[in-house]
Amino acid sequence: MIYLKLFLIFLKIGAFTFGGGYAMLPLVADEAAAQGWLDSETMLDFVAVSESTPGPFAVNIATFVGSRTAGVFGAVCATAGVVLPSFIIILIVSKFLAKFRENRFVSGAMTGIKPAATGLIAAALFAAAATVFFPAGLSGARFAEPSFYLSAGIFALAAVLAFKKLHPIAVVGVCAALGVAAGYAFGL
Repeated sequence: MIYLKLFLIFLKIGAFTFGGGYAMLPLVADEAAAQGWLDSETMLDFVAVSESTPGPFAVNIATFVGSRTAGVFGAVCATAGVVLPSFIIILIVSKFLAKFRENRFVSGAMTGIKPAATGLIAAALFAAAATVFFPAGLSGARFAEPSFYLSAGIFALAAVLAFKKLHPIAVVGVCAALGVAAGYAFGL
């Protein structure tokens, strides 16, 4: 039963999320929490691993959630569920590409979907930031902890390096090395 549930939930996520893996992150996090599969901290760890492994983010996160929830077959079910809607849509769109491209309803829908996908990505960013910077909730005591300032500094450095067009792998590597060094130096 868990396999069918994984497949159907990720099928729904894959069918109703436009804008890629980051846009689906809020849906994955909500479903994983609602089902009791993952807490927000574990989800954030999975996001970090999914982002740093090869392959599409959506496939990676579905695979990780499925694997954590129900082993290898769970990973297969979640991954199949998340990719099936895109696969079917691409087959249909490729068959009727010229008609879809010129259709004013489709063009209008895409005009509305783009900002919605951007909003979902922003929501995922804010949820991840809240988990990183305020894992136990918002409190004044958090600002007295060195780990808060370490996280803020690494975030700022990553943003600067990304805007300077440093390769994402280098950004992740530099920030991971800083995190390891700080953890070792400060016992975090």
